[in-house]
This record gives sequence, structure tokens and C-alpha cells, in this order.
Amino acid sequence: MNKIALTGTPRTNLGTKYAAQLRRTKQVPCVLYGGENTVHFSVDEAALNKTAFTAEMNGVEIDLNGTKTLALVKAKQFHPVTDRVLHVDFVELNENKETTAFLSIRLKGQPIGVRKGGNLSQNMRKMRVKGLPTKFPSHLEVDIAELDINKSIHVSDLKFDGLTLMEREDDVVVAVKLAKKQEEAAATPAAGAAAPAAAKAGDAKAAAGAKPAAAAKPAAKK
Repeated sequence: MNKIALTGTPRTNLGTKYAAQLRRTKQVPCVLYGGENTVHFSVDEAALNKTAFTAEMNGVEIDLNGTKTLALVKAKQFHPVTDRVLHVDFVELNENKETTAFLSIRLKGQPIGVRKGGNLSQNMRKMRVKGLPTKFPSHLEVDIAELDINKSIHVSDLKFDGLTLMEREDDVVVAVKLAKKQEEAAATPAAGAAAPAAAKAGDAKAAAGAKPAAAAKPAAKK
């Protein structure tokens, strides 16, 4: 697991008013959970951005007055207009104790089915896993090069060293399907071929059931 170092400043003044004051000085209020006590602190906004604006999984080594704690980002709050980081919650990690986390899924390769004209559909962007923090990669890599049309990869098809996947085994992670128009085009010739065949059968039946024309009667003699 990659680690990012952050230096925090403990804070005792809590509440909306003090949080706003911190943000005006480019500091972000944060909270660390999971230890013996809940710890409130602030971090420089610029330093925190590389942790907040990424889908990758990173461990965060938080330095508070010389005491370093390994943690994961638990939740992030952003400003709805400016996208500035407003608040971050961290959860303390024990490197010798299993924990759960959400890891992003990165696809590798171009599927065979896409080269044949199929559409790639990624149903899952993240996956919940369980394991030792030291076993967590920055993301989960899934090789899709051999994925053909109308084929899919399920959770049960994936294996990652040292990790237990916590999603349902039959959930579809990624699939390749034909576009709807292509499916309709493939079905049209079969339907069109059936119509002439039915028409021919109807013509034959009509011909077999037709009665021969009656012979003309000779004209009466005068």
C-alpha cells in the first residue's frame, strides 16, 4: 500500500464557527477515528488535496506533534460550487489487523468482443475488500483482453493475493454486449426469411384447394 505523509495540527475548538475560521486560512478540519480516542486536527489544504482528489487507495501517515498514525480516508466533504475540500474523516489502521476498504477497479487490455463491434459495460467501479492494510494495492487491476461478445466477468472470477472480496459472487463486474441496433439487425433477416416461406406455403395450400373450372355447356340448337 502506498503511503502519503501528512502533518496535522491538533485542535480543541470545535463547531461550525471555528471550522469556517480554519478554512479561511487554507486549513481543513479533520477527524481521526478508530483509536483509543477521537482526535480532531487540521491539515494544510494544499497538502491534503493529493489525498482527497484521487480514486487510488493510499495509506495516510498522519503526524500529530511527532506521533505518527497510519490511517485511511473514510469520508470526504467538498464545497458544492468550488469543489474545495471542506472536511475529511480518517480511520486509524493497525497493520497487523484485517480491515475493510473500497478499492477502485482499473481495467486492463482491449476486449476481443469490442474489436468485433461489441460495447463494453463496466457495472462496478469500486469493490469492497478485506485484508491486512499491507496487502492493499492502490487499485484492483482486472484483465479484460479475452472478454468476447456476450461474455462477462463476475466477482467470483476474480482473485487478489491476500484479499477477500466482500461483494456478492454473482455480481457482474464488466461485460461486452452487442449494441441494441446490432441485435435488431441480426434478428431482422431471420424474421424476413420467415415471411416469404409462409407466403409460399399459403399459395400452395390455396392452389391445392382450388376447384377445377366447370366445362362450358354447348349452345342450345334452334
